[in-house]
Amino acid sequence: MNTHSTPQRPRRRLRRAVAVAAAASVAGSILLVTPAAQANLPADPPSSTMPAPTPGFPLPTTHTQQAYDPPADFTSKWTRADAKQIMAQSNPNVAPGQNSMSPNVTMPEIPKDFPAMNDDVWVWDTWSLTDENANQISYKGWDVIFALVADRHAGYGFDQRHWNARIGYFFRKTNADPAKDKWNYGGHLFLPNTSIGNTEWSGSTRLMQGNKINVFYTATTFYDVAERNAGGGGIAPDAVIAKALGTIHANQNGVTFDGFQHTKLLEPDGKLYQNKAQNPGFAFRDPYTFADPAHPGKTFMVFEGNTGGTRGSYKCKQEDLGYQPGDPNAETVAQVNSTGAWYQTANVGLAVADNKDLTKWSFLPPILSANCVNDQTERPQIYIQNENGKNKYYLFTISHQFTYADGMRGPDGVYGFVGNGVRSDYQPVNNSGLALGSPTDLNMPANAPEGPDPRQNGRQFQAYSHYVQPGGLVQSFIDNVDGVRGGSLSPTVKMNFKGGVTQVDRSFGQNGLGPFGYLPTNVRVGGEGHYK
Repeated sequence: MNTHSTPQRPRRRLRRAVAVAAAASVAGSILLVTPAAQANLPADPPSSTMPAPTPGFPLPTTHTQQAYDPPADFTSKWTRADAKQIMAQSNPNVAPGQNSMSPNVTMPEIPKDFPAMNDDVWVWDTWSLTDENANQISYKGWDVIFALVADRHAGYGFDQRHWNARIGYFFRKTNADPAKDKWNYGGHLFLPNTSIGNTEWSGSTRLMQGNKINVFYTATTFYDVAERNAGGGGIAPDAVIAKALGTIHANQNGVTFDGFQHTKLLEPDGKLYQNKAQNPGFAFRDPYTFADPAHPGKTFMVFEGNTGGTRGSYKCKQEDLGYQPGDPNAETVAQVNSTGAWYQTANVGLAVADNKDLTKWSFLPPILSANCVNDQTERPQIYIQNENGKNKYYLFTISHQFTYADGMRGPDGVYGFVGNGVRSDYQPVNNSGLALGSPTDLNMPANAPEGPDPRQNGRQFQAYSHYVQPGGLVQSFIDNVDGVRGGSLSPTVKMNFKGGVTQVDRSFGQNGLGPFGYLPTNVRVGGEGHYK
């Protein structure tokens, strides 16, 4: 596959870009060192503490963070009592259309005059070349990232990108100035008509031994692309989790890939994980693989799923509500079931590899369910960091405001949970689960980025598909900034977290916004001679 540089165009930048570049340079110098034998570089601790209970709201569910064996039949629950804390920690008295959330969990505002990352393709879900411990790899002097892309000039609109998605890749020199030097677009990762399915959705990419890479991805097949592009359609797509083993090449001109061999790995079983026959709108996607230091030699995968069973057959249970006995602000099971909240059945799935080639996998029970709370837990990640001499496991995922169940409210953003192992009784961060959200007035009803309420905060959909990197850096893509549609990478922000508390670091970059598309590497592979 030939590589080519991104077409040059005038760039509009954040004010005081020199300050941003200086901050990025400092951050880069910190990250570009070989880490200790640690799964991830620890994030800086927050200065805030766990939010106190709010009068008039139910207390959150008590979670122990206790670890269980990965195959155990235990699924932690993100309960309604937990998610009610989002509104408990929101300000009910802000002026209409402002941000009602705590500054600790609010992403700084992105400017409307953001630069286009690439003139030819829209860019959204993005991830780095990593190893099994989520370290971000610089290969022979090049940083490499992968993203879903769609043709800006094909005649369909930005909101039709999903059923035209391909995995593309970008690269730039490791010593590049992230505030000035653009990512070079290498094109589509796979040759046309070679991947499983006709559409490629999100996943993760791992460097294996030598110059081999494994690309884990969602292979989606749409049967009505032309109708959908014209504004119609509606035939449910097929979706499986797949991988492609290929080769990475790098020289003084850039990075290329070839030799991909594709393997279907997993299809939803209808028992643990809902399938298409049970629900045309089922979720089964976003594979993220990792090694667990507590289980040497094992490779695990987390992914987005829905609770198995025919849509509408599930009914909310007391454990989904999670209220403490006698709580005067609690809902009853009958009240919740009368609203249809049982249609929302998101979970985070777990699988384990059965061979070293990572071509055979087995399902394990979900590690988290959000039954009667939310219907989407997209792009899950496991982030392991040492806290006070003990490994803590952070499960990060993303979700939308419009996928919440009746009676629930939250922003588009990052949601997090912390425990003592891959399978834990996960405690939602900040007692609510909300780790980082776009500025939103949660006092107003939920809406969607393709048709936002003009009375809402204009940046409620500014960013989505967040990806948590070593050191707590968070990357996302721009969706809708006060009516300007995106398709480019957002400014990177920094999230400090420890002890189940998260806080936006507003000292990072310029008032909390770093360079656009800043995904720095922290491990170098391929020879020191390439880093001159």
